[in-house]
Amino acid sequence: MTTALPSSVPGSTETSLGSAHVLLTGGTGFVGQAILERLLSTHPDTTITLLIRPKAGTPALGRLRHLLKKPVFATWRDRVGPAEVERALTERLRVVESGLGSLPALPSDLDVVIHSASTVSFDPPIDQAFDTNVGGAVGLYEALQRAGGDPHVVHVSTAYVGGIRKGVFPEAALTHDVDWRAEYAAARDARARVEAASRQPETLRRFLAEGRAGHGKTGPQAVSTAAEEARVAWVAARLVDYGRTRAETLGWTDVYTLTKAFAERAAEELWAAEGHRLSVVRPAIVESALRHPFPGWIDGFKVADPLIMSYARGLLPEFPGVPDSVLDVVPVDYVVNVILAVAANPTRASSAPVDDTAESGSTPADAAPGDAQYFHVASGNSNPFPILRMFENLNTFFTANPLPRDEHTSIPVPTWNFPGVRKVEGAIRMKQRTNDWREKVLTRLPSNARTRTALSDVQTRRADLESLQSLTDLYRHYVQSEIIFDDRRTRALHDGLPEGAPASIGFDVTDIDWEDYFQTVHFPSITAMTRAFSVRPAAAGAVLDTKALPRRDDVVAVFDLEGTVLDSNIVEQYLWVRSNGFRKAAWPGEVASLLTGLPAYLRAEGRDRGEFIRSFLRRYSGMPVARLQNVVSSSGYGETVRRHTLPDALARIAEHRAAGHRTVLVTGSIGTLAAPLADLFDEVVASTMHQRDGVYTGYLAQPPLVDEARAAWLEQYARERGVDLAGSYGYGDSHADLVWLELLGNPSAVNPDANLAREALRRRWSIRDWTRGGITAKGDGGRA
Repeated sequence: MTTALPSSVPGSTETSLGSAHVLLTGGTGFVGQAILERLLSTHPDTTITLLIRPKAGTPALGRLRHLLKKPVFATWRDRVGPAEVERALTERLRVVESGLGSLPALPSDLDVVIHSASTVSFDPPIDQAFDTNVGGAVGLYEALQRAGGDPHVVHVSTAYVGGIRKGVFPEAALTHDVDWRAEYAAARDARARVEAASRQPETLRRFLAEGRAGHGKTGPQAVSTAAEEARVAWVAARLVDYGRTRAETLGWTDVYTLTKAFAERAAEELWAAEGHRLSVVRPAIVESALRHPFPGWIDGFKVADPLIMSYARGLLPEFPGVPDSVLDVVPVDYVVNVILAVAANPTRASSAPVDDTAESGSTPADAAPGDAQYFHVASGNSNPFPILRMFENLNTFFTANPLPRDEHTSIPVPTWNFPGVRKVEGAIRMKQRTNDWREKVLTRLPSNARTRTALSDVQTRRADLESLQSLTDLYRHYVQSEIIFDDRRTRALHDGLPEGAPASIGFDVTDIDWEDYFQTVHFPSITAMTRAFSVRPAAAGAVLDTKALPRRDDVVAVFDLEGTVLDSNIVEQYLWVRSNGFRKAAWPGEVASLLTGLPAYLRAEGRDRGEFIRSFLRRYSGMPVARLQNVVSSSGYGETVRRHTLPDALARIAEHRAAGHRTVLVTGSIGTLAAPLADLFDEVVASTMHQRDGVYTGYLAQPPLVDEARAAWLEQYARERGVDLAGSYGYGDSHADLVWLELLGNPSAVNPDANLAREALRRRWSIRDWTRGGITAKGDGGRA
């Protein structure tokens, strides 16, 4: 393989692909969409074959039809009309239904191949990055070899394949001697090794311990699910770290640039070295269009955009970048123009010597057969835009157009002093530790509206800090980069465009006014795309629930008892029983016994709701069944129960019954104790206690209906009665209620404990504060 700087830019740049048959990979991606639009709109005689894999049950042709309805094609659709769009689908466009892994037979009459498919993530697991970027390239070039043709391949790479370096990076083949095949094999083996490590007993015990700590009260299936989710997350994190670390040890910024570099080498060895024509186009940071198809067109957030929006939201109080480092941005239409100009001007056979000294604007000599040619689409050399200038643009735009915090206030934007990456990362770690400490304190405090608001703030803060840490990790090398991408070849290609060629097909980056681009084109496009200036209701804010319940006879409203309908628990119910049915002399001893056993009860409640119920109900051992029934039916016990019934619960039950919903009271305790409330509901579902010779033994007759057992009962109940769970309602107060509440389309956390409150906030469930003082406003976490 020739690694010297080849030069093959013609003196006059061809601008038409004529009637070429073009194969395009990555046509559904950001750059790929723009390439396809250009081929359709300005190269009308071309035939285009697209490599598209089926997705989510939609065949490749269906995905293509959907693709052509996107905004990027709007100008072309409006200009040519529906009939021409349909003709293009049937005559110009062809689909090969496949991904890049194992390709079927490709057409043998291809003239041009534009390979733009790649992963869109900087930091994927190492095996995924290699499979997509390296394996995809290998699969493509092997398929092209089998097809037997000789198309000119335009391989779209990235300018950052140069790795971690300083100074000028030439438009030439990379000079590394890393064995990319060995690295690919090691990357593919990495998942098996990490998966095996994740299944070692000592590792699994840690996942189980974490699962029990967070989900023990929810049930054993929740614990095992959480443990397995933790294992899968651990595997993914290890593979991401594997990729990042391996890339840095080999001299690249991340696994994305590493695998893109290896993909170039695969193209050189499998295609160019076999005597075929290969051109490599290396864009820098690709952002929204300057002119075509319309100013500001972009398809989703791109490389710089998370940083931009994080700054606008006040999440970047400081920046880990170097102020004089160049942010090498290029509009997507410039990238497409270079790709198509390169495609129309392949390497030509010549024995002319390589000219390494060509000045900007001159026409380099042709390359020898089999040599690849390289083009940087970058701005840092010819029209540099340093990080400091980017900050000034950000500050100017978002000071004049601040994002709203709420209906009355806006988010102030920070001022960066560029203290250096170590200080920025240290500040992030300190804030994370402080936030973790706050959460531990809040989860130990009684749950109320105030602590839930604070807990919501903690969760938001955690997400913000994790995002900030991720941005710092991902962009560290890019925002401290001192690399300059030489673009002499690309400038020479532009200078060869015919006189009078429209500006929309040009790619002279010196024409870009960066202030105008960012202030009037790019910043407005990404803020509009994200609806950044719309005010959203706060997740934890109290919202009056004024919507009437829909009338339906196929839904249920399931109410937990203790802590939800009653502001009491089974301990208090036991005390009511004892105080109403037994002589006063026994009372001090009963209270002392209860206090002695309280620590053990609290430990059982913390571990498993069912264990606590079983343990506590043993106190009924030896009590005659008739005596308990007499106590419960007495006026004293019944009045106490009704006095502790929450007015908000009574009102909500009445609303459900008025709407025709079946109301069900469910308790893990014994049904006898809930008898005074039975007339409020259509059905009461509870446990029963084992008895012998008319005396309670202290044992339940069947497992208590709590956590996962209640979820299983609810699913069976719905199947047997034709209940629509998606339209049904649930009301619970404990983290143990989570597993059955999530089965329902309208769950509510009522006076929730800290762990249920945290989940309700995260899932945007209704959170209701029901008090004995009367009917209250219903706090809504974002879901009616």
